[in-house]
Amino acid sequence: MILIRDIRLPLSASAEDAKAAALAALGVKRRDTASVEIAKLSADARRAPPKLVYTVAVSLADASAEQARADAAGCVFAPAPRPLCVPRGSETLAHPPVVCGLGPAGLFAALLLARQGLRPVVLERGPDMARRTEAVERFLQTGELDPDANIQFGEGGAGTFSDGKLTTRIHDPLCAYITETLLRHGAPPEIAWQQRPHIGTDRLCGVITSIRKEIEALGGRVLFGTPLTGLMLRNGRLAGVSTGGEHAGEIPCEALVLAVGHSARDTFLMLRDAGFTLTAKPFSVGLRAEHRQEAIDRALYHSAAGHPALPKGEYQLSQHIGARCVYTFCMCPGGTVAAAASEPGGVVTNGMSLHARNGPNANAAVAVSVSPDDFDGDALKAIAFQRRLEQSACTAGGGQYAAPAEDMDSFLRGAERLRITNVQPTYPRGVTPCDLGALLPDDLTNALRAGLRAFDRRISGYTAPEAILTGLETRTSSPVRLPRGENGESPDVPGVYPCGEGAGYAGGIVSAAVDGLRAAMHIAARFRA
Repeated sequence: MILIRDIRLPLSASAEDAKAAALAALGVKRRDTASVEIAKLSADARRAPPKLVYTVAVSLADASAEQARADAAGCVFAPAPRPLCVPRGSETLAHPPVVCGLGPAGLFAALLLARQGLRPVVLERGPDMARRTEAVERFLQTGELDPDANIQFGEGGAGTFSDGKLTTRIHDPLCAYITETLLRHGAPPEIAWQQRPHIGTDRLCGVITSIRKEIEALGGRVLFGTPLTGLMLRNGRLAGVSTGGEHAGEIPCEALVLAVGHSARDTFLMLRDAGFTLTAKPFSVGLRAEHRQEAIDRALYHSAAGHPALPKGEYQLSQHIGARCVYTFCMCPGGTVAAAASEPGGVVTNGMSLHARNGPNANAAVAVSVSPDDFDGDALKAIAFQRRLEQSACTAGGGQYAAPAEDMDSFLRGAERLRITNVQPTYPRGVTPCDLGALLPDDLTNALRAGLRAFDRRISGYTAPEAILTGLETRTSSPVRLPRGENGESPDVPGVYPCGEGAGYAGGIVSAAVDGLRAAMHIAARFRA
């Protein structure tokens, strides 16, 4: 396969125009190719007018000629990706491996183990997708929170209700395996070539359920409503797990994939009591910023805003303020601010979009970094800090999980005012005027204000008075890291394989899924059924 990159065409161009340009650059006729496909598409709006930027993948009918043709044309020769090959282990596994958590890391770990014939048992404290969706809708309508069935917990994990973004920076070869699996289970085909691929919450639910059904069809068991409550050890090694809920009891096992997610605070405490080392890791806290999507489109695309060839305007911004970094996170074009609480008496915000991204507002977290030094390296102090912020936000919101909010101008001036004009807040439990800056330590508030002003210099109108800030955003990533060795195994309790966001090794759907795959590969390469 030959990749022809940086094919820059006007917005009026079609995919066929891009393919023709690629063949011309390569100097070959269509009849001499085996396939010509769009590999990547993005929009470059840094200079007017915006351009579409294509990468086209060409396979020649004579594959042996590809390298020479690529060298002559200055193109990139890209060998075809090899299918995932997992060595089969030699040690006997007396009991099926257990996977704790059915977020991206646990889901893909269980899938690989099932495809290897190891018939995993999956523990998920929350319900299946249908019951989880019902619980989330009930909370949004009534304020009745189920601590085990919400935007953080249940089939699919926290990423299910946050747009289904697949953007990642890890460049791991296993990313292709993730994409191929998602496509096989019903993800929209454009995730294969979009610059910033996303599935959308509405589509992602069905994809996750389909993957889970494959795990079950291959002999895996998924136990919903079943939290991990303890570990059983023999001679210092894992011998089994204790469970609560719908399937309370004991399950013998010699291998446990620990993919608990970033909000499993009770599980972190259980692990500490079981002898695991928990260290604090960097994370961030902040606010959700909402603008009119059309305003973001105009700021990014200028006179071309609204052109049907352009994606919804999307941004990623960062600014160092002293020793801290202020940055935007989980930007949701045409989306809504989500009510993401998982504990009684706490307000947590997040963002989500449907596949169409056709809502009137854009929203993104504006977060400021905190470091282990802020908590003396103590992971439990970091968790307590998150919880204090969430409880303060709930109190400031007036109860019933309403969220505190402030208009942009007021936050920058510390005026404690919420003036709603053409940006209607989308947080579903309602908002209450509040001095958001008072809910955070002063140095974090000051850093956020400085960061927002810096962002306005890059996106004109970012600090427009009508923009709305809603708080607080506290679950950007896990505050905890669980140590593991080169073989993926915990040095504290052999047989346990920490992975994903909760263990402190990933940040987002794709990176968590890849980390789950690697944990499963360590097990599959060591054990046989």
